[in-house]
Amino acid sequence: MDLDAFHWLLTDDGQALLATATALVAGGDDELAVQTALRRTATPDRVAAALTQVTLRRRAEAKLGERAALLYFTPDGLEQATRAAVARHRAGRLTAFATRTLVDLGCGIGGDLLAAAEAGITCVGIDLDPVRVAVAGANLAALGLPGAVSVADATRIDTSPFDVAFADPARRSGAGRTWSPDAWTPPWTFVERLLARDACVKVAPGIPHDLVPEGVEAEWVSDRGEVKEAALWSGSLASTRRRATVIGDGGLATLTEDDDPGAAHVGVRDVGGYLYEPDGAVIRAGLVTAVAAAVGGGLVDEHIAYVTSDDSSRTPFARGYRVLEELPYREKQLRAALRERGVGTLTIKKRGVDVVPEQLRKRLALTGAAEATIVLTRVAGRGAAYLVEPL
Repeated sequence: MDLDAFHWLLTDDGQALLATATALVAGGDDELAVQTALRRTATPDRVAAALTQVTLRRRAEAKLGERAALLYFTPDGLEQATRAAVARHRAGRLTAFATRTLVDLGCGIGGDLLAAAEAGITCVGIDLDPVRVAVAGANLAALGLPGAVSVADATRIDTSPFDVAFADPARRSGAGRTWSPDAWTPPWTFVERLLARDACVKVAPGIPHDLVPEGVEAEWVSDRGEVKEAALWSGSLASTRRRATVIGDGGLATLTEDDDPGAAHVGVRDVGGYLYEPDGAVIRAGLVTAVAAAVGGGLVDEHIAYVTSDDSSRTPFARGYRVLEELPYREKQLRAALRERGVGTLTIKKRGVDVVPEQLRKRLALTGAAEATIVLTRVAGRGAAYLVEPL
């Protein structure tokens, strides 16, 4: 996005063009008709800037909800921006630790900056990209929040005046998304130095456990069943080694390694009357055995993240299923069993087996009127199939 075009978009004339573009798109006009109408009063680059914001605001609703209609975005900034519920959780943790001041190193479009400012924390956002800085500043203003933003190199900032330093390293290179921490911007070496003080660093959920420095808490966060990120908490902000936090319609729940008795105390057992599928954050945090202990059960296999129990339990950390019966695992016999039961609509849950649900569903070619859910997994090293119903 062109910086001059974005600054113009914040003027009265720019806001009028943006409002018109929003109305035309909402009215269902096709793209060519919208562009033609807007170019009667604005130059092509300004029209492009307005339409970019309309498109990105609509796309941002999934992450940020209704407030997306008030905010500004860049394509890469929106992709990296933290979901609103996750950002509010992080700001809540910061306030719980009496954080008064925060420096956001690599603030992007300001997703975490906004949440921290709303929580009453005095915030300063730093980013190398002048466009992202302008967008972050506009977003603070759009919500009437205090805070400062500045174009600067995060690696050269003295963070000592601030209670907490927050960083969200960019995990994209010219070739696309990168999984190597050394290719992050700023790189992993910077992250390690930052974690020597009170800090929080947002990282990819696939971060290896052995990469987390000693004394640093790794928290994996899911939002309504989807693992969104991991965060590393250091210094006085760290309260455990591993944590899984689950955000759902019922609120927030958290599980730590202090709740985990370990595999030796849980063990592998025969499948009972109930199966539990741990949340992805629990799996990433390595806390499956904590869920097993909580539901009074065990593992179906030492390498598979399914838990089984004889009891029905409600837990925010796993989805539960009542086991109706065991079915044949081999495809031909499985097809016959499902057809015998009149199944036509099939949900396939799988873990630890080489099965692509969409392809298997097509090959089964079921045509019955009944709906069913099956679980395909390994039990004590062998393939197994179960007909289940969600709790």
